[in-house]
Amino acid sequence: MKTEIITIGDELLIGQVINTNQAYIAEKLYAVGVDVLRMTTVGDEGEEILASFAEAWKRYPVVIVTGGLGPTHDDITKKTVCKFFDSDLVSNEDVRRTIAARMKTRNIAWTQAHEEQTMVPRKAKVIPNPVGTAAGMLFEENNRYFFVLPGVPYEMKAMIDQSVIPFLSTKVTGSVIRHLTLRTSGIPESMLAKQLGDIDTLLQGAKLAFLPSPTGVRMRITVHGENLLSVEAKVGEVEQRIRAKVEKHIYGTGEEELEEVLGHLLAERKLTMAVAESCTGGLIADKITNVSGSSTYFERGLVTYSNWSKIELLGVPEELIRTHGAVSKEVAEAMAAGIRRLAGTDIGISTTGVAGPTGGTPAKPVGLVWIGYADKETTLALRFNVGDDRKRTKERAAQTALELVRRRILKIE
Repeated sequence: MKTEIITIGDELLIGQVINTNQAYIAEKLYAVGVDVLRMTTVGDEGEEILASFAEAWKRYPVVIVTGGLGPTHDDITKKTVCKFFDSDLVSNEDVRRTIAARMKTRNIAWTQAHEEQTMVPRKAKVIPNPVGTAAGMLFEENNRYFFVLPGVPYEMKAMIDQSVIPFLSTKVTGSVIRHLTLRTSGIPESMLAKQLGDIDTLLQGAKLAFLPSPTGVRMRITVHGENLLSVEAKVGEVEQRIRAKVEKHIYGTGEEELEEVLGHLLAERKLTMAVAESCTGGLIADKITNVSGSSTYFERGLVTYSNWSKIELLGVPEELIRTHGAVSKEVAEAMAAGIRRLAGTDIGISTTGVAGPTGGTPAKPVGLVWIGYADKETTLALRFNVGDDRKRTKERAAQTALELVRRRILKIE
C-alpha cells in the first residue's frame, strides 16, 4: 500500500513552523507496512491545494492531508476538499456533542466558530478528534482512502494513533514490518557503532538505524517478512545480540523517556530523591515531574543559581566556593549532599557548570558541567563536557544527571 502525505499551511513554507507532522505520520505508516512515496507541502491557496489533491489521488491509493481545518478565515482545507469531492457541508450531531462537552469542561461559551466546526462534508466519514474541536474526515472510493486531519500536532497524533493507523492496518496485506527502538544515553553514535562490531553478523538481514539527538542515540531495529511470528522472533534475536554488547547504555525501548524509566526504578525500590540545580536551571526537576506519580519519589528541587543561594540554602561552605570556584567537583559534591540532607531523601543530585556562551576559561570552558550525587553511603561528582550551545548544554546535563542516578541504582559502571 502506497501513500502521499500532504501538509498545508503558509507557516510551513516560510519556515515559521517546523513540519514535524510528516515525519510522525510516515513513521507510523511504515510500522504497519504502508510505504510513503511522496511528501508535499502546500500553502493556504485554494488552487494549489486542489492541484496537490488531484495529483496525489491519481497516483496513490492512500492520501493523508493535515492542516487548515480551524475556524479562521485562512483555514480553507475543508471547503477545498468539499470542492474536490463535490460535496456540501452538513452539521454533524456527534461532532456537536463532542465540542459542546469540551467547551463545558473548559467553561467556554458556545460561539459561531464552534458552530462552524460542527460542519463536515456530507460524503465523508467523521474521524473523531479526542483532544480538539476540528473533526477529521475520511473519503473512500473503490478501496482508496483520502484522510483529512487537523494540522495541530498533538491533535493529529491522537487521531493517527487512535483512528488512522488501526484502520489502515486492517487493509494492508502481503507484508509484515516490525520495529523496535532501543533508547541509549551516555554514549555517542560513533562509539555505539564501534562497540557493536560487525553489523552484518549482528543483524543477519535485519536493518539498524542510528538516530542521534542531544539526549542520546536511538537504535531502531527493522525486520521485513511475510510471517508475523517469524518477524517478531527475529526482532527479538537482534535485540538480544545488541544488548549483549551495549546493555549498560540502553535505558529503555520505544517511546520511553529516561525520566520515566528512572521513576519506575525509584518507585519500585521505594527510594526518594531531591535535586539542587545551578546551570540546568530547574530542567531536571521539570523532567522528573513530567511523569505521573513522581510525587511518590521526588521530594523537592531547588535552583541555587547564585553562589549565595548555594551557601544559604544548601550549606555549601563559602570557603569551598572561594577556593575551588562554584563550578568544581567539591562544590557539586557539597550541593548534592546539602540537598539530600535538607530534603531528608535517599538520593541527592546536583549540577553546576558553564552553560555559555560567555563565562568560559581555559581551565573551565563553556560546556563544562560537574554533576554531583549523594546517597547514605557515597558522595561523588563527575566531570562532563557537553558542548558549546547553552540550551543543548542544559539538556545534555539534565539527561546525564538522570542517567547517573539510574546507573548508581542499578550498580552499572
